[in-house]
Amino acid sequence: MGFHAKGHDRTTGAPGRDPGVGSGRAGTPPAAAPTTLDTALQGLRLDGALFFRAEFTEGWAYRSPAPEQLVRILRPGAGRLIVFHIVSGGTCWARAREGEPRWAREGDVVVVPYGERHAMGGAETAEEVPILDLLDPPPWRTLPVLRHGAGGGRTDIVCGYLHSDHPLFDPALQALPPLFVVRPPEGPAATWIRSSIDYALASGSPAPATDRTATRLPELVLLETLRLHLATAPAIDTGWLAALADPVLAPVLARMHAAPDRHWTVQRLADTAAVSRSALDERFRRILGRSPIRYLADWRMHLAEDLLATTGHSVGAVARRVGYDSEEAFSRAFKRTHAVAPGAWRRAAASGPPTPGLRRLERRSEAGLP
Repeated sequence: MGFHAKGHDRTTGAPGRDPGVGSGRAGTPPAAAPTTLDTALQGLRLDGALFFRAEFTEGWAYRSPAPEQLVRILRPGAGRLIVFHIVSGGTCWARAREGEPRWAREGDVVVVPYGERHAMGGAETAEEVPILDLLDPPPWRTLPVLRHGAGGGRTDIVCGYLHSDHPLFDPALQALPPLFVVRPPEGPAATWIRSSIDYALASGSPAPATDRTATRLPELVLLETLRLHLATAPAIDTGWLAALADPVLAPVLARMHAAPDRHWTVQRLADTAAVSRSALDERFRRILGRSPIRYLADWRMHLAEDLLATTGHSVGAVARRVGYDSEEAFSRAFKRTHAVAPGAWRRAAASGPPTPGLRRLERRSEAGLP
């Protein structure tokens, strides 16, 4: 979905709700004309706090715990957690448990929307160490600082968690990838995210009870990141978020999102929701403003952008992963949507340069190795 790509250079407003939005203070996102997407995101109920920062030196790598273990440690009683990592300096890769490594550089935000197992590391090869082995156990009176690595080049990361019961973060619907990277465009959004993190680090506390601004920072940072991420998604208005809770559309979207490479037909999708083809088509058009097959095509293009921008896969490999039988068919469809061929789009996208470390990781991932 959109991610870390040229399409995120568009600014469509921020989910500001505090008085003084746009003043440049930490805790107030940059002001812009409100959109239906902003309005929809403002309806998300989120809560959480920044919980640690990390200083990694090459070579380094870590892996996260299982989601249920993370919940027990950070938010007992929560159904699931949203995890995000802001790269405040340096360059690194991030990979979901069964996904490709994604490059992230200074200013990028790595989001793990379902709190699933994931790993991060630097350009040099290193053993993945369980992150809980590197941290003192909570509760924390001051913001923990995690230091790990072999003493080479440094990467700084700020990590946060949030909790939400909204369907957008329901792993069963797979409305979001298990891990994605967003690169805020140069300008107010990037500056505000950076100043917010600086403010949080200066406070020295994971969640100061007396400072409402600090406790809301993770919420506001994630909302701004989601706004940038979803700004290029198909059906990004309120209807898309509403569709995730619709009893007919939700299971169909879940199947599409889980297997975009499958040769879907309207009949197969209708069977998923136990409705007729005409009923499904009518519901898609009424709530999402497009037919099921048009939505699928748009979704595939959105996924293709992410793969082109954040991995080293060939255009042919990307084509197969998003459901095209040939590179030629994919290239024609991509050019109709983007006005340029996939290769030219990739060169223009603001992605981190592949390195030998990333190439090795990609080969290991494709071979089924950890």
